[in-house]
Amino acid sequence: MLTAATTSHPVVIIGAGPIGLAAAAHLAERGLSFVVLESGSTAAAAIADWGHTRLFSPWQYNLDAAAQRVLEASGWTAPDAEALPTGHELREQYLEPLAQLPQLAQSIRYNARVTAVSRADIDKTRTARREETPFLVRIETTDGRSDDVLASAVIDASGTWSIPNPLGQAGLLAPGERQALAAGLITPPLPDVQGRDRVRVAGKRVMVTGAGHSAANTLLDLAELDAATTIIWAVRTADLSRVYGGGEQDELAARGALGSRLRQLVDSGRIEVLTSFTITRFGLENALTVHAVTPDGEREVSVDVLVPATGFRPDLGMLSELRLNLDPAVEAPAQLGPFIDPEFHSCGSVEPHGELVLAHPEKNFYIVGMKSYGRAPTFLMATGYEQVRSIAAALAGDREAADAVHLELPETGVCTTDLGGCCDDPVPAVGACCSSPELIEVSTGL
Repeated sequence: MLTAATTSHPVVIIGAGPIGLAAAAHLAERGLSFVVLESGSTAAAAIADWGHTRLFSPWQYNLDAAAQRVLEASGWTAPDAEALPTGHELREQYLEPLAQLPQLAQSIRYNARVTAVSRADIDKTRTARREETPFLVRIETTDGRSDDVLASAVIDASGTWSIPNPLGQAGLLAPGERQALAAGLITPPLPDVQGRDRVRVAGKRVMVTGAGHSAANTLLDLAELDAATTIIWAVRTADLSRVYGGGEQDELAARGALGSRLRQLVDSGRIEVLTSFTITRFGLENALTVHAVTPDGEREVSVDVLVPATGFRPDLGMLSELRLNLDPAVEAPAQLGPFIDPEFHSCGSVEPHGELVLAHPEKNFYIVGMKSYGRAPTFLMATGYEQVRSIAAALAGDREAADAVHLELPETGVCTTDLGGCCDDPVPAVGACCSSPELIEVSTGL
């Protein structure tokens, strides 16, 4: 709950993506003042980078309840609940109209990139009167100017899209990776291979790395180009059976069909697969040479361009002056970490969670959305909506509502695979993962 000493300042929300705007809608319903700081020039700017991609989940799983209420009060009509939107449609039909509502628009500041969060006048080491001291959120504008915003609470919904995982082994950049990126031989994640990025890949020898559905989408799009386009799919796993997903067992039909289509392309030879393929370095002589280790020894593969689809990680540098309690493995809030660790987690095992699980020693600071899952790849959009609903209730002093956590998820047949689940998303894009399609209620305050 906000304290009397800080309530003269707004709640600062970092990021105007789906979860950040949902947080704003919930705070608006609660009558709490807020400011949304967005690094891009429009709402959900990051989604524009992958807007050509169609989501697996229909509209019914992509709308936040508070956001839908405030939109409908303005005369907005929800899209067909069963239709599958693209990222562009998600922005144009939902997120941009939401951000343009007077209740939200007047409190959104664009082209404001957050570079640091601390407490006003005190650093991480100071304890006296810490909880009564407002947060200081430092931003940088597009013209290079810095500005400080004071806040009663901070909700970090900045996502992970800006920091793709390195392609090398041991979680590190491979030697030569930075140079290959600079030379344009490695694309950004989720390129539009049938649209704006077609010239980079059509008729070329293309390698796609990663075993999530981001890789699958790219592979399927590449396969629809002309036959002169050679497609190589490199994965670290040894067994692809886990990668193909739930198939007909998946309640989200589009997600299940993805794995089935991909299997057919591999079986037909249209896509060449390199399994147990761990990249060690890149060479830039003539073409891009990918050096790797395999069970059969070292291997070199020459390609014209490489498409990375190996997931993302959070930017924690801007939070270095805050007292955080993070899981040492996945860099998520400590109470949440063990339930989402991809080494042990199947996507149906994550319990619905809210403010209590997301809280840190730094009172009234929260990481939400994809960033709340740290390096774990199985975050769901519906999960983020429930996170911010609970946090808004807690900040308003409604402990009962904050502690009663609800989540409704559709079913998928296979939980242990990235492709059949909802892993490797740049921005939370699917409504759910692995659970029976029933309403789950958990009271975490008892």
